[in-house]
Amino acid sequence: MRRLLVTGGAGFIGSNFVHYWLDRHANDRVLVLDALTYAGNLANLEPAKTNANFRLVHGDICNGELVESILREQAIDTIVHFAAESHVDRSIVGPDAFIQTNVVGTHALLKAARKIWLGSEKQLQTHRFHHVSTDEVYGSLGPNDPAFTETTPYSPNSPYSASKAASDHLVRAYHHTYGLNVTTSNCSNNYGPYHFPEKLVPLTIVNILLGKPLPIYGDGRNVRDWLHVTDHCRGIEAILERGRVGEVYNIGGSGECENIDLVHRLCEIADHLFAADASLRHMYPSSPAAQGRASKDLISFVKDRPGHDRRYAINAMKSRTELGYAAKVQLSAGLRDVFTWYVNNASWWRAVMDGSYREWVREHYSM
Repeated sequence: MRRLLVTGGAGFIGSNFVHYWLDRHANDRVLVLDALTYAGNLANLEPAKTNANFRLVHGDICNGELVESILREQAIDTIVHFAAESHVDRSIVGPDAFIQTNVVGTHALLKAARKIWLGSEKQLQTHRFHHVSTDEVYGSLGPNDPAFTETTPYSPNSPYSASKAASDHLVRAYHHTYGLNVTTSNCSNNYGPYHFPEKLVPLTIVNILLGKPLPIYGDGRNVRDWLHVTDHCRGIEAILERGRVGEVYNIGGSGECENIDLVHRLCEIADHLFAADASLRHMYPSSPAAQGRASKDLISFVKDRPGHDRRYAINAMKSRTELGYAAKVQLSAGLRDVFTWYVNNASWWRAVMDGSYREWVREHYSM
């Protein structure tokens, strides 16, 4: 039986991991530590609240004393570290929060884990600190460059990716210097349920439903490798169960797609769903699809953001050969599923889109 501490477990990927783990590991205990900032949402964890093996603690990963007490009192043997500031646009406008959470916060967790797991207080023969990172630490690829591998040199281009790169190095250092049992995963762009609607996929879906402009940076030809969040959870599970301590594993979705193509796909899904289901036209009357028009008419190109990386692509061969991992959800099917989820969960995304969020979108995605 594992006792997991999941940091950032009320966020998008973290909450999906909590549900995934509780569903598949019924005897394990899962404690979530989350500061409940703008992207942390208690509603994301609603399905877990009735599970006796689930517990939520509202707190900051930078609070070393709190983390130590959780590790000690709950006999935690596994940390899965999701907590991070993760939106590139926000890091450009306000990088300080990214350094604080992603660098200082990760270091606070590592110090607490070292003290409780390796220090004089308690020695665990089995423990694991799994650090969830991003492919953005590797920088940007050209159109014909090979995909990122675990040995690709780091070359972060935004305050966000630089802060994640720094945290990756800290995790590695605590393994090589102090002997902490660590693993790291670098994933490609996630999409799925509970995704905060400032990122491309949920923003596009919500704006289609509301009949709002679909902002596309630059020429829209930036390429990302899309990974369904369930496949990401499966990858982390494989690392925890079969990964070698001290190793890094890339988790990709084998779903490279230009941003403009991704938005066109979502527009086509919307048009098809509205044509097939008359009730949607009553639920979302402002959507072009409800009026018999093409959703793609909402597309609007906006000024590119500074330092916008051109292409990311993940080579996940190490995960395949060592862990037996491969993404299962094809992008076309995954996008249809997530669009349907947002259609059926309007109360969720309307609740998170408060006034401050709408103001932020207006400021940073001005037409």
